[in-house]
Amino acid sequence: MTDAGAAPDIDIDIDPVWGDATDWEALAAAAAAAAAAVAPEIAHAHMLVSLVLADDDEVHALNRQWRAKDKPTNVLSFPMLARDEVLRAGSVDAPAMLGDVILAHGVCAREAADKHIAVAAHTSHLIVHGLLHLAGYDHETGDTEAGEMEALERKALALLGLPDPYA
Repeated sequence: MTDAGAAPDIDIDIDPVWGDATDWEALAAAAAAAAAAVAPEIAHAHMLVSLVLADDDEVHALNRQWRAKDKPTNVLSFPMLARDEVLRAGSVDAPAMLGDVILAHGVCAREAADKHIAVAAHTSHLIVHGLLHLAGYDHETGDTEAGEMEALERKALALLGLPDPYA
């Protein structure tokens, strides 16, 4: 059973490199609500997510340590629950830590510029993407799974009034 209109509670840490021209907390909350609308298994206010808007160096170090990739990447997701645990966590009111989502500012800004979109729009997409990973979706396990995850991302971004990032 989902909480109508609920989304995971986002605990956000923002590196100063992200600046203050955008209300990142409001953007993250909107992205979480959109993700929860398309992935109702995370539509619970008692579910917790740590979101870190970091610099490239921090994400580079995490990517090297946890994924053996010696470069920064746009978004990292570290789920705390397996897919079956996510599905069960929605049926209880005890807080459930879904996991961590970390974004690299420089990578995000470069990708946004390459796509000719605003950094805020790309950040919204990457937050949705990261939250879907925490929900147990994984585009790296096969074409079917990738297609399913991309379809959910498209729906969530449409709810935010953002264009299809895969068009």
